[in-house]
Amino acid sequence: MKALLVLALSSVCFTAMADEVNTQVSSQQPAVEQYSYSSELDIAKVISMSEIPSVCEVVPAQMVYEDSQGKQHTLEYRVMGNGCSNG
Repeated sequence: MKALLVLALSSVCFTAMADEVNTQVSSQQPAVEQYSYSSELDIAKVISMSEIPSVCEVVPAQMVYEDSQGKQHTLEYRVMGNGCSNG
């Protein structure tokens, strides 16, 4: 019976610690901004860009960049996939 109680308490503790870690990780990541033609972008340095899939359709892509003040942004935009052939 004691082992069951210890197991139950440790699982509650483990869940609480996991929630705290998830909260810290999500607070550090910037919100994803949606691109539109009227967006005014201040891109000083591109940090990373997502891979464009090999499909023949419009797909979402993301770019992580730093602005002129050093703040990091994540921008989501739509791009044509690389899988279309011209013939």
